[in-house]
Amino acid sequence: MEAIAALIAQAGVDGRRLRTVLALLGDGRWWTLADLVRESATSRRTVEALLREVGLERSGDRFRLRAPLIGLAGAAVAPADPVAHLLPGHADLVARMEELVAKAPRGRQALDHVAATADTVVRRALLLDARFWLEGARLLCVGDHDLTSLATAMLHPGVEVTVVDIDERILAYIAAQADRLGLNVRTRWADLRLGLPASAQSWADLAITDPPYTPEGIGLFAARAVEGLRDRERGRILLAYGASERTPALALKVQHALSQLNLVNEAIYPDFNRYFGAEAIGSAADLYILRPTTKTWPAVAARVDGFGAAIYTHGPQSVESTGSPVPAPAATGQAPEAPEVLVGEWPRDLLAKTPRARLTTWLAKPYASDPDRVAIAVPAGLEAALPRLLLATRARRVQVTLAGPPKDLPADLLSPVYGLTADGSTVHAVRLPPPATDEGRILRRILDNAHGKLANTWREALIKVRGELTKKQARAVITAVAPWADDVTVLELPAHRLQELPAAVRSSLTAPDAAGSPG
Repeated sequence: MEAIAALIAQAGVDGRRLRTVLALLGDGRWWTLADLVRESATSRRTVEALLREVGLERSGDRFRLRAPLIGLAGAAVAPADPVAHLLPGHADLVARMEELVAKAPRGRQALDHVAATADTVVRRALLLDARFWLEGARLLCVGDHDLTSLATAMLHPGVEVTVVDIDERILAYIAAQADRLGLNVRTRWADLRLGLPASAQSWADLAITDPPYTPEGIGLFAARAVEGLRDRERGRILLAYGASERTPALALKVQHALSQLNLVNEAIYPDFNRYFGAEAIGSAADLYILRPTTKTWPAVAARVDGFGAAIYTHGPQSVESTGSPVPAPAATGQAPEAPEVLVGEWPRDLLAKTPRARLTTWLAKPYASDPDRVAIAVPAGLEAALPRLLLATRARRVQVTLAGPPKDLPADLLSPVYGLTADGSTVHAVRLPPPATDEGRILRRILDNAHGKLANTWREALIKVRGELTKKQARAVITAVAPWADDVTVLELPAHRLQELPAAVRSSLTAPDAAGSPG
């Protein structure tokens, strides 16, 4: 008892956390360590320190107090939750989200994925609906491993939702569930270090993100969320961030990163988000409501390109990683073969007179000239951008230097355009001859105009092949065979949509004109 009392006294005004843990332990239920951490929103280290001092009754990996600690345990009351009172009225939605979360792709540690609980994403949706007018509004999910997009669209069908994410599995899963449930959710591929998709820029009224919990990750994801807002006067960003009660200095660094973007903290709801995992921070995170100011956009423009590639807490993309982002070509034995353009970060003394382009610029707009040979350097952690970097040019030969040998070549995705081979950490892409079939010609024209609106390029190519269609009729055919093709570029299409594109093009050649025959 004395040791426990000393721990609580040492915690001072933050001692409510420990009293809450004791109250939970003494309520008669059996607990696992993970469940106790999540329910109390207290870091694993703090909970373990308390458990070492109390008498526990154990059953496998579960435990509870042998006897209540009279006078030391407080009521297990969490900080005020703005929408907890609404949750009981949406039990069906929570149950549906539990099923969707359980079936979703497993998180990737290298991307700092930790799954939020089903009631967390439903409460996010409830807060959005309670705080803002969602009918006709647009919500941008800047990363959505937690499936907040699906919960919000199911709660309020009147909201338009766009998800941008680097994880192809998540994008395919969200798209499949949205199609199955008839939800107004569209998906876009993006590595946010290389930019926000064109169709998501200045698009949203609200943005929500649960980014990597580093100052660099928070700053980058918040900056991309700002770029996604169309309403510069009333737009809002909801951002999840958590730190252990033991490390307030980490939270200070994150809040400083947000302050540098000139964002106003309208509200911070403590421990609003709960997770399966992340026990170092109590399996919980606060929810920030941020409002941009007139000074936000200049700050974003000045800082967004300076965040760098290391934004995560694990793997080659972690802020602690010290590895060279791209091996020197001399070390790999694969110096560029007389390129006309060097793309990415190459040694300054290499081909000093050769024009250079940044990766972000390469993906953002077509290169000014039409180079025949291109060399691209891809840093560690950006390998997922390889298919888009290749589609962003019509060069006859492209040599890509990676930080290591590729695990998989995107041969299937790029087979209509390039033949790919790998030699160590170097990928060679050789442009294929023009196809002879109508389907091949349309598909090639679409992929050759990767920066342009997919539906527009497809429409013009389809009219040329079929002859009898007007622009309106051709667009109606495309909408019928590929409703996901509207207002998107090839470079932001998720991989599963790129895989569906050949079959959709084939269908458009014979699909009836929904608008009727001309004349």
